Amino acid sequence: MRIFAILIGLLISFAPASAAELKLATWNLDWLTLRPQGDPALPPDVQPRHAEDLDRLRWYALALDADVVALQEVDGPDVAARVFPPDRYGFHFTSDPVVQRVGFAVRRGLKVTANPDLVGLELPGTRLRSGADVTLDLPEGRLRLLAVHLKQGCRQDRLTDTRRVACPQLRAQLAVLQGWVAQRRAEGVPFVLMGDFNRWMDGRDAFSAALQEAAPLLRVTAGRSSPCWGGGGFIDHIIAGGAATAWITTETLRVLVYRETDEAARARLSDHCPVSVRMRLPD
Repeated sequence: MRIFAILIGLLISFAPASAAELKLATWNLDWLTLRPQGDPALPPDVQPRHAEDLDRLRWYALALDADVVALQEVDGPDVAARVFPPDRYGFHFTSDPVVQRVGFAVRRGLKVTANPDLVGLELPGTRLRSGADVTLDLPEGRLRLLAVHLKQGCRQDRLTDTRRVACPQLRAQLAVLQGWVAQRRAEGVPFVLMGDFNRWMDGRDAFSAALQEAAPLLRVTAGRSSPCWGGGGFIDHIIAGGAATAWITTETLRVLVYRETDEAARARLSDHCPVSVRMRLPD
């Protein structure tokens, strides 16, 4: 496995993070479910994974070796446990009645408290997803984490005065995130937002600028390009606020690129690659 890691140019640690360090990651697993094809909850074009596909994803999860993984498009803890060994990870998911749920895989031994789902992200009359909200109770203090999967279809368009239906919905979700960030700033608690934002945020991006109005933030992916499936702009982001901005070591940003490169493998694995960063906690 170490030889493979060298071949794909990744920096992967197979030992647990030290007590003063956390490895955070986000991973959209693309309709990960154990439901059979034809299930009424699934679109007709969704192909459920075979056992060997789940085994391969599990291999990548072990290679990722993160302490906390924000998950998107995962149909709950049963299928999550097929990818993340349950003897190593515990799971928390939102209560949304959808297949594409948001949640966390958290390394066992870390004390985690579930907060109420950020249901404002669902938006009335839509089937959008709420945010998964947890607090890590660390020896160094509390760390609040929010996992999100925002509206697709407005990666770089204007948030106002646009014909794209998705953009007003993303703008409404932005307001909810601003409120959550402002609350954390008022509490004085370090926090990190992670997930699939479905938005490129580089340059003079209105979404990014508006989020920064709620609190000073550090986006780890700023100014970077992702090598996932041929490369492109990041839509999966890790964003720190409060004291956590000083804990993030941005040079540890990594994208775990799949060894497989064909389109068939993309469907069997995920159209997103895991994105991770390390956080050094205060003494």
